Amino acid sequence: MNESARRQPQDGAVPVLEQLVFGQRALLLVGFFLCTLFLGWHATRLQPDASFEKMIPMEHPYIQAMMRHIADLGAAGTTIAIVVEPVTGDIFNAEYMEVVRLVTDELFYLPGVDRNRMRSMWTPNVRWTEVTEQGFEGDKVIDARYDGSAQAMERLRANLLRSGELGRLVATDYRSSIVEAPLFDRDPRTGEAMDYAAFSAQLETDIRQKYQSDTVRIRIVGFAKMVGDLLDGIRYIVLFAAITLVVTAALLFLYSRSAVATLVILGCSLIAVVWQLGLLQLLGFGLNAYSILVPFLVFAIGVSHGVQMINAVAVNSVNDASAMQSSRLAFRGLYVPGMTALVSDAAGFITMLLIPIAVIRDLGVAASVGVAVIILTNLVLLPIIMSWLKLGAGSVSRLRAGPEQQRPHWEILSQAAQRRGAKLLLGLALGLAVLGLYQSQYLQIGDLDAGAPELRPDSRYNLDSNYVNEHYSTSSDVLVVMVETEAEQCAEYDNMALIEEFSWALENVPGVESVMASSRVSRMVLSGYNEGSLKWSTVTRNQAALNSTFNRMPEQLMNADCSLSPVVAFLADHKAATLERVLAQVEDFALSNNTDSIRFVPASGSAGIEAATNQEIERSQLRMIYLVYGVVALLVFLSFRSWRAVVIILLPLALTSILCQALMAQLGIGVKVATLPVIALGVGVGVDYGIYVYARLMHFMNSGLSLAEAYRCTLYSTGKAVAFTGITLAIGVATWIWSPIKFQADMGMLLTFMFLLNMVGALTLLPALATYLLPNKEMS
Repeated sequence: MNESARRQPQDGAVPVLEQLVFGQRALLLVGFFLCTLFLGWHATRLQPDASFEKMIPMEHPYIQAMMRHIADLGAAGTTIAIVVEPVTGDIFNAEYMEVVRLVTDELFYLPGVDRNRMRSMWTPNVRWTEVTEQGFEGDKVIDARYDGSAQAMERLRANLLRSGELGRLVATDYRSSIVEAPLFDRDPRTGEAMDYAAFSAQLETDIRQKYQSDTVRIRIVGFAKMVGDLLDGIRYIVLFAAITLVVTAALLFLYSRSAVATLVILGCSLIAVVWQLGLLQLLGFGLNAYSILVPFLVFAIGVSHGVQMINAVAVNSVNDASAMQSSRLAFRGLYVPGMTALVSDAAGFITMLLIPIAVIRDLGVAASVGVAVIILTNLVLLPIIMSWLKLGAGSVSRLRAGPEQQRPHWEILSQAAQRRGAKLLLGLALGLAVLGLYQSQYLQIGDLDAGAPELRPDSRYNLDSNYVNEHYSTSSDVLVVMVETEAEQCAEYDNMALIEEFSWALENVPGVESVMASSRVSRMVLSGYNEGSLKWSTVTRNQAALNSTFNRMPEQLMNADCSLSPVVAFLADHKAATLERVLAQVEDFALSNNTDSIRFVPASGSAGIEAATNQEIERSQLRMIYLVYGVVALLVFLSFRSWRAVVIILLPLALTSILCQALMAQLGIGVKVATLPVIALGVGVGVDYGIYVYARLMHFMNSGLSLAEAYRCTLYSTGKAVAFTGITLAIGVATWIWSPIKFQADMGMLLTFMFLLNMVGALTLLPALATYLLPNKEMS
């Protein structure tokens, strides 16, 4: 190994680096210890990050339009709705109404609530209006005469019918009512981004736990609550971390039969996680609901490289070699391929910074920082520690066991490097690629399920959301189209007629349940002015009459200077197909009717934000995949100086990516914020297998062995470590499948698939490709 290493031109600088590392090993060990203490302290100060702005594509035209009008729109898709439901009976009893009043008061005083826009049966802005012989009459839904008596309940029932709030604030069956409050995107007290996790916790303690009883049930929906439940579920990550640690430790010991090797690999990998978390805190990052899974991956990647290093130490423990000598030779042999693999990982993860959604960028930063520290902890610290420790004879014998053992499974796999086996494997790979490409055409962008797709269908939040959808004519999936005009021109007849035409067109799109617009209110008011005659239920050409209807216009349908008149559409769900259909109608209408005097600008509301996110992901998906493969290909080429190496290492990864997309289509998992990074993560981690196998294969071939025999030797050395790490990584992330968080379960399923398939590809497809692509002249 020593001789062949010296023959490799890329290893010319290794002895200098080796001398630097091992000549100052005591000083370096002290430095590692002090850095671990320092970064460990900073890691304890890392805070969860649940910023709303980080979860949406701020550079998208929809979002930029929304932010221009954020002061007039109020809630930017962040309205919270508290459903108060009597366990038995309906809402018309004094005890229930008192609970609604208390919940309204409690929510009113929570920080971050836009109190001027709050609505419930008890707020003064919820009123009824009717037309009588004397003209309009109206009052608050719960008037000053309310005393909880039977007569008061009858008046309340009549007021609700006249208010138009049935199906909006009150369930159509009178079995519940809603207390609704828009939230500021920034805390008014501090100016900081709204902490939705803390707000969700307050909803639980101050409202649900306080007012839910044997007679009243509390349900809560809205973005802030969904994020809170998401972070609550992610707290189970501690349990998964413990399970992963125990399982990995057990597998490491079974593999190495050495407590020393097991503890050193685990210790260095955990130090990498501590360094990663500490550096993120120093860099000003937090862990959001998505990047909180990255420490798992950093630990897994650390274990992967640690196993390779321990394996190399054992291989070099020959002829009573000292621990120092074995560690130096292991470092010398693995530093270049290990560095290449880790830099390729980091470069692949960095491509996520090109996606203009902050949570994905943060995930890319977290993963890149984690991989960077593994270069130090598992390629430098681990061999330094092993230079003082000696592996047991039994462990060395087990890890050094070579081709003379004639293990059946390795002997079968070695056929991949022979023409007959290679032809069979390449034909199978081609068939799988064709099947994968065919199936992946059904892969969709965005959410494919109703409710909050990040949570399981039977989660409390989704059950609450389903209840609202079933009992109310409005939904939590709201699309707001911002109709812009010149100041004081939103009530002008031509503009109002166009708004009415747009509202009618939008209302007739499948998936739209109802539409609110200034033109609709104007028609109703004008009819009321004329004794309720339906003949007058129109957008009148009489400008004076039209202007008079705006005295009763709700503030959410017109801003102060009459330059913005939002059209609000309530959607049946936020599935990708629904959003595409509705937004296509909006954009087609805007293209045909936008002028200098009126512009129909999409889109705000929760559905508008979801649509913008889907569009950004659709634009970024292929770009990210091309960049990941391009960067990894470049690094592999620079390391091995061979285009054949690039093809041999990357084609198995490409097959895995194709089959992963096919699996997503088959399982009904859309490409969204949670799943888009999986491709980059899978490629980044999977390339390690190929680089180690190829580097070891070339090492044996440069020693004079034929391809078939070189691969056989590779299997008994690096191949064993690759198979072990692939299985260990897969088992570690497979535990996520039982997470209460659906997106974590989806990521666990997809990463398990990619880790296993990348491992299998490196051990079968890679040598099969080498059989045809590595000519004799390149073997010498």
